[in-house]
Amino acid sequence: MNGGLVRLREIIEDLTPSEKKVAQYILDYPEKMVGMSVAELARYSGGSQAAIIRLCKSMGLKGYKDLMLKVAGDLQGGEQVYSYQEIRPHDSMETIIQHVSNNNIQSIRDTVKILDAGMITKAVDAICAAERIYFYGLGASNLIAMDAQHKFMRINKTSLCFADPHLQLGSSVALTNKDVAVGISYSGETEHVIASLQNAKRAGAVTIGISKYGTTPLSTVADIPLYTSSTENEIRSGATSSRITQLNVVDILYLGVASRDYDHSVQYLEKSRSAINDLTGRSGK
Repeated sequence: MNGGLVRLREIIEDLTPSEKKVAQYILDYPEKMVGMSVAELARYSGGSQAAIIRLCKSMGLKGYKDLMLKVAGDLQGGEQVYSYQEIRPHDSMETIIQHVSNNNIQSIRDTVKILDAGMITKAVDAICAAERIYFYGLGASNLIAMDAQHKFMRINKTSLCFADPHLQLGSSVALTNKDVAVGISYSGETEHVIASLQNAKRAGAVTIGISKYGTTPLSTVADIPLYTSSTENEIRSGATSSRITQLNVVDILYLGVASRDYDHSVQYLEKSRSAINDLTGRSGK
């Protein structure tokens, strides 16, 4: 995947002033940056050569050449930096429909560019081997945890999630090395989720984090960090596009696990569907 411009946009607010100058220059003039030496980029951006090297490290890249290749790949693919649209006073319904839909679509496209297939494979391996899966999240992220629990239960993977943060913390100390704990937080800074993953890790469980791209407390504690893209402005409209990307990652994990033992998964999906249909059929009479 390329995704150099997406990665820059995601982490730009967390960079040092010198790194931020470099990142902003690349976002503003990606065509000019491709082909520049480190010294030239430092001169034109107003940053420093050391800041460029640190920026590459912050992006999880091997070096400046890797960054240039990713940006060049974005340009070759017609990549443009999409400006996410927040809700505004007195928008028409047509405008709201377009903005919300475009934000969600672009968030998923950007997430695909920064998802590491190797990390996804590790997460699927861990979930397949786990006796139990615990999903931790608060607020909107708890809705993602509930959705994940529902999906994995339907293919006979014992899954648990708790809306009460105290129950999350209490359960996390009881995990074992046969369990997996998945922490979900767009910001990567939700204290109860981080603490739950820390407890789970100390107990020997494999920990998976789903958060925004960049170095966050959640991604740091997770054995397997997975990243989503969804730039949300200061005036938030309630975790909209970030929720879509989190659900998308959960779907990828779920289908990855289901495909490993397809016949087994289909068998339990058919059983659960029959049970639901039988009950709804009776209640409808």
